[in-house]
Amino acid sequence: MEGVSLVRASLSSPVVAELIGLLNAELLGLYPEEGATTFDLDAAEVEEGSGVFFLAMTGDDALGCGALRRLNGEEGEIKRMFVRPEARGRGVSRLVLGGLEEEARRLGLTRLLLETGDRLGAALGLYGAFGFTRCPCFGSYATKPLSVCMSKELEP
Repeated sequence: MEGVSLVRASLSSPVVAELIGLLNAELLGLYPEEGATTFDLDAAEVEEGSGVFFLAMTGDDALGCGALRRLNGEEGEIKRMFVRPEARGRGVSRLVLGGLEEEARRLGLTRLLLETGDRLGAALGLYGAFGFTRCPCFGSYATKPLSVCMSKELEP
């Protein structure tokens, strides 16, 4: 995507905090049910060698973000995918997800998992276009009826 680049960022960055705050607010608006949302991600999970937190930047402006964390030896989870509303429809989410897949391969992961919500049609479409398919929900998502879990096998 012309003029937009992916940069590694720390979870403690003010820009990351702003984007995650916007994402959390949007999700809480779509899912007001008690216990419907899960916001867990630790800084250590996205450190070099374990995962990554990417910002999609154009100049000094952060348009979106996404994270990858290792779940175990060969599986990783996509987390915190978000694009500012005013930047949607420009390919930012495809750039971020593509970068996260590249990082997963670099880390030697062979399978990606993710959780999204049943009311997030654009996200479901994006993940489907990238080859993710629905799978049984895993971890804490297994008890959340509004969760949709997806997986993708990665080729080296």
